[in-house]
Amino acid sequence: MTVTINGESHSFATPLSLAALVGSLGLDPSKVALERNLEIVPRSTWDGVILADGDRLEIVHFIGGGNDAAPAGLVDPSAGDALVVAGRTFHSRLLVGTGKYKDFDETRDAIAASGAEIVTVAVRRVNIEKAGAPMLQDYVDPKTYTYLPNTAGCYTADDAVRTLRLAREAGGWSLVKLEVLGDQKTLYPHMTETLKAAELLVRDGFDVMVYCSDDPILAKALEDMGCCAIMPLAAPIGSGLGIQNRVNIRLIVEQSKVPVLVDAGVGTASDAAIAMELGCDGVLMNTAIAEARYPIVMARAMKAAVEAGRLAYLAGRMKRKLYADPSSPLGGLI
Repeated sequence: MTVTINGESHSFATPLSLAALVGSLGLDPSKVALERNLEIVPRSTWDGVILADGDRLEIVHFIGGGNDAAPAGLVDPSAGDALVVAGRTFHSRLLVGTGKYKDFDETRDAIAASGAEIVTVAVRRVNIEKAGAPMLQDYVDPKTYTYLPNTAGCYTADDAVRTLRLAREAGGWSLVKLEVLGDQKTLYPHMTETLKAAELLVRDGFDVMVYCSDDPILAKALEDMGCCAIMPLAAPIGSGLGIQNRVNIRLIVEQSKVPVLVDAGVGTASDAAIAMELGCDGVLMNTAIAEARYPIVMARAMKAAVEAGRLAYLAGRMKRKLYADPSSPLGGLI
């Protein structure tokens, strides 16, 4: 007796039932379906159905899409993945600002929801007429979070250096964020003043994370000068426009030996994910969270986006293709 099974001819000396056939093939009956001569045969009837000469059978099961064999020996690249800045290790790659919130309670809760470990803080004069008023430190504990003093609002190298020297005196912080602005309309970095300030601060023993334009040449100059992190803007501060020049950001990432963090211009979670997928080591934001309709919810979204973008980058995205490519193997097609 000859029957065709899945397109191939098989011979049997004696008639046998479908149940016996499946057993002889070493298949688990609960995991396959069977078609005889284009008619599906219910599993409950297999014992009573006897094969006849010339029968054509299809036996199918479920398979996963993709390659028949996965490459062996690959190591999970996310294992032990951490952000290291100036020798300090952080588990969160999302840095957040502390401005623009409606009150200190919202500031505290949004930062907690973001999972951030580094928070930027501006240096401003004490209002001596309200000396007893609540201060940021009362809500965001500098023993829990790493304070990153910045020079927001400075338009000259001298003002920036002076501000950060005061910050170090106030809290002992040597890890700082340098930004020297060019004008009030764009808040773009004034790069000549930024270079001047960075040189002075590095010489003075500061670990400088520097806000800069997305110019790979200038970014390299800042790294060579001794800055511990390069922070190119995605778009103007507070604009929410997202990354406007992915090519330059990627070039900066590829050439840098210190962490690269997108700073300024992020508007929503997808912007943060894109930055991380480009290979950035982190993202710094303030307005995108603080000016969301629900800042605490947005903080959670940004946390997830940064984590997802990082994992996607480490995983290595598929190649872009011009034409379709089926995800399920064609082998064994009915």
